[in-house]
Amino acid sequence: MAGVIHAQDGADDIELDIESESVTPGSTISGTLDNNTPRNVWFFEGSRGEVVHFQLTVTSGTLDPVLTVFDSHGTLLFRRDDQANTRDLDLTVTLSRDDRYYISVARFGGALGSTQGGYSLLLERVGVLSQQGSTLRYDEPVIDRISSEQPELYYTFRAEEGDILNLEMIRSSGNLDPYLIVVDSNRYQIADNDDYNEQTEIARIANLLIEETGTYVVIATRYGQAGGDTAGNFVLTISESENSGLGNSILAPQRIASGESVEGIINDDQYQRYFTFTANQHDLVTITMDQTSGRLDAYLVLLTAADEVLFENDDGGSGRNARISQYRIPQAGTYTIVATRLDGEAGTSLGGFRLQFRIEGSAFEGVNPGIPRLTYGSSLQDQISDADPDSLFVFWGNAGETITVFMNRSDGDLDPVLELMDSQQQRILRNDDASETTQNARIERYSLPYTGVYYIRAMRYEGEPATSGMYALSLQRVSD
Repeated sequence: MAGVIHAQDGADDIELDIESESVTPGSTISGTLDNNTPRNVWFFEGSRGEVVHFQLTVTSGTLDPVLTVFDSHGTLLFRRDDQANTRDLDLTVTLSRDDRYYISVARFGGALGSTQGGYSLLLERVGVLSQQGSTLRYDEPVIDRISSEQPELYYTFRAEEGDILNLEMIRSSGNLDPYLIVVDSNRYQIADNDDYNEQTEIARIANLLIEETGTYVVIATRYGQAGGDTAGNFVLTISESENSGLGNSILAPQRIASGESVEGIINDDQYQRYFTFTANQHDLVTITMDQTSGRLDAYLVLLTAADEVLFENDDGGSGRNARISQYRIPQAGTYTIVATRLDGEAGTSLGGFRLQFRIEGSAFEGVNPGIPRLTYGSSLQDQISDADPDSLFVFWGNAGETITVFMNRSDGDLDPVLELMDSQQQRILRNDDASETTQNARIERYSLPYTGVYYIRAMRYEGEPATSGMYALSLQRVSD
């Protein structure tokens, strides 16, 4: 036994195992007491102000039951033996504090008793008394009154990082103009509401994102608070929003670090999971989503902090697995990974997955830092002259991407020439005149053969006389 709590049950000194089996309010326990087992013990987690109903029914034999409840220090809350004209027991109690409570079901006389038989015990949470400092439970309404004598009431609740919550305070009598405030454990206000949708009888804080696990305080009051002049009864409720929980929505993505592996399940209720990471400009990231069970057809999406799609992949891995390989991060910042299935909400595949994330260094590691970096969609102005007859640029491309490069003269008599080179600066393509009617250079709709570094050389035609002038250079990724 890892540990016990000593408690007094009548004349008996009993030991409560701290690792007793837990029971959830709303469930029914069944058991049998006899000479070998004269007592059973369970525990449940309770909150201050919570109203709990116990109903013990003898189901067989001669059993004369005794129902006892203790707190975590072994202090007796109540002991109930006989009830008029029946061996069954029925009572309701209000808990005085947040604690773990132990339930003992024994036969009269304990180990020295003579009765035996079966029983069932129903434990129900029937409400919460609205007293200052009461703990709110999800989906369990609290009823109370705001008046000039009591213009505000305080409640607490526990929440986990990533929870998304709704709090609602509805007037049920009088002319009360409800006002709700939520503060964190440091007493900083994080949300408030007076008239939800311009309805003076309702205060509602919708989709409150919990950014840190801890205890929060709800202040139920009226418009103007202590200086207000409305009064009346209200009903206060807290509930979880759809997709509440870390990683279940884009509002609360789960953090993932380089080298970390996370497992999850995709089904019709939760067809996508969200993860977030930070990276530096030009970092190379590789993300894999492998099926671990079922028939899941994995699908990956990479988003910017503004939820713009950067890259998608269906079957980049083996089989039905998805993979984004060595994607170059365009700007330092925060990014979101969406792990989902083919066709998302309309998809039909289900199953478990393993998501792996790695930052594999910089795209331009080993490249001369003096060479300008180009990104897709970028344009620049530069000059060709006798003193500077060519310029070298570098960019990162992915295999299969189609690119177009323009070099257009903007002044002078420059005759532009473009070269596309591989990572060893070996020429892949060269273009002098894009057509018979222009001297501008263009490499058009070229499909990149590998993922990695490419170079662009902007230069002039080498004939006589030598030309010079300003030019505009543009690198574009084009769709098929």
